[in-house]
Amino acid sequence: MSLLVITIGLFSLGLYGILIRRDLVAILASIEVMLGSATLLLVGLAAAGTPMGTHEGAVEATGVMVIVLAAAEAAIGLALVISVARRFKTTRVDELAEVKG
Repeated sequence: MSLLVITIGLFSLGLYGILIRRDLVAILASIEVMLGSATLLLVGLAAAGTPMGTHEGAVEATGVMVIVLAAAEAAIGLALVISVARRFKTTRVDELAEVKG
């Protein structure tokens, strides 16, 4: 039960960061916090759901898979932030609100 409370708290903290922050890098960091809470929940549930001796390595495989996906997401997100910063000379979401075709 405490695992669920911790992950809900972390996810809420990340969601709060997304809604409040106006800088793209801070929003990306908040998304990473949300992904970290999901990782914690997946690994915790995998550890609780597999008795010792069966499916050895399932917990580690779950954790590694999610960490690899998080690294790919961070690389793509940072590349997009750099592209936006070079093109518009800012990373503030307020100043990027208008989209031109």
